[in-house]
Amino acid sequence: MVRYLSKVDLHFEVYGHGEPLIILHGLFGSLENWHSTRDRLAGHFRVFTLDQRNHGRSPHTLEMDYRLMAEDIRDFLDAQPCVDSFVLGHSMGGKTAMQFALLHPERVRKLVVVDMAPRRYPPRHQKVIAGMLSLDLNRFQSRQELEAALAPVVPDLSTRQFLLKNLARDPAGRFRWKIGLEEIQQNYSRLTEPVAGGQPFQKPALFIRGEKSDYLLESDLDPIRSLFPRALLRTIPQAAHLVHVENPGVFAQTVLEFLLDP
Repeated sequence: MVRYLSKVDLHFEVYGHGEPLIILHGLFGSLENWHSTRDRLAGHFRVFTLDQRNHGRSPHTLEMDYRLMAEDIRDFLDAQPCVDSFVLGHSMGGKTAMQFALLHPERVRKLVVVDMAPRRYPPRHQKVIAGMLSLDLNRFQSRQELEAALAPVVPDLSTRQFLLKNLARDPAGRFRWKIGLEEIQQNYSRLTEPVAGGQPFQKPALFIRGEKSDYLLESDLDPIRSLFPRALLRTIPQAAHLVHVENPGVFAQTVLEFLLDP
């Protein structure tokens, strides 16, 4: 039975010791995508990896937009023994992080945004969502069968494997989606919208892009600095959109150098 809530208690995991660092995944992701980075950062920070609403093991909600997800982060921090935090977000999580920093700048020490700009993006995931929803999960006995069925919509094997990490089995052994696919589909246009800020975020911000990615462009830098005047831009070589997966060592070192710089 899916619970629908306007205010959600996000599922999270915490590792390490030190000043708090919140990490937010992207669309179709979960906190499980951050194990490698988490382990590299946990020697310096108390790392909180979160499942955003409609993802991972967090509740499903009928409404989903960046203001709501930013308030989810505020509510999460309110429940922790920390007033503020370093905040890192990738892709959709990067927009959530930006929105949170603009709405609640006093709660953010430094901001790291991975391969995402604050602008509106074209709707590039509608076909993928529809393809995932079209699968009759009761017909399949193995993940290999599901990979093959999803191939016409998602030809890239690594992308299919990433998407199928959202599968689980119910007590009877049948496949089910952990992710709130229908809820994401209903709210998808809201996830392409730009972040909406009041005053610019005046604290340090680092924007990281993948060398092979087209998500964060040189032309985005001026609009970024209108909202984040102290923004720095770093490019990670040999990486596309999943920067932290494709070049984890260089990514983690880049983040550490920024966060540890007084």
